[in-house]
Amino acid sequence: MKDKPIEIVIIEDEEDILELLEYHLSKQGYAVTGFLSTQKVEQFLEEEDISLLIVDRNLPNIEGSDFVLYLRDKGYDIPVIFLTAKDRDIDIDEGFQKGADDYITKPFRIKEVLLRIEAILKRSGARKQERLKYRDILLNKERRTITIQDKIIDLTNLEYNLMYLFIKNANQPLNRETLRECWGIDKDNAHEKTINVAINRLRKKIDPDGSKEYITPVWGIGYKLR
Repeated sequence: MKDKPIEIVIIEDEEDILELLEYHLSKQGYAVTGFLSTQKVEQFLEEEDISLLIVDRNLPNIEGSDFVLYLRDKGYDIPVIFLTAKDRDIDIDEGFQKGADDYITKPFRIKEVLLRIEAILKRSGARKQERLKYRDILLNKERRTITIQDKIIDLTNLEYNLMYLFIKNANQPLNRETLRECWGIDKDNAHEKTINVAINRLRKKIDPDGSKEYITPVWGIGYKLR
């Protein structure tokens, strides 16, 4: 099970720079959409869930910071990084006054750009924590591990996916149709008995003596983590 990728929009009228940014951001796992001007950007923002805007200030038709100010006035609070050749102190001050969350001047180091993007996404909450905790269960998304009382539990890929789903929805009953999604492309083969067997194996691994009762059946629905 994978989370939906974070969506980033780049507005940059120099095609080589746009392609460079798109390439490196895509390699980092972001969903990237590039525009050579501000045309159609607002329509795109209305239709998609965008987590970050990277905006050049020297754009055709409208100055980049004026476009961001326009978006702010319209109620958009999407984080913005200006990536621009305008590097005077007065330009940088103006950029922040018109709605920038960060300001990077050209020429730039791509590594610095990636680190600044990461920092803003963490502050905004778009980059979710790599660790999830519930009771004494610790899930590490990056390593795909489950730890209980400092002991790593040996889980199959399916069992990890089930635990991830349960922790994200702790205390909420999950029906079998939802649980079937953990089987991915094989979900059509995940019949009720198959789900029950998988859940029972998982329960024995995370709670061998049954004393903690992490996962409990919910009559007529499915299971929940409690």
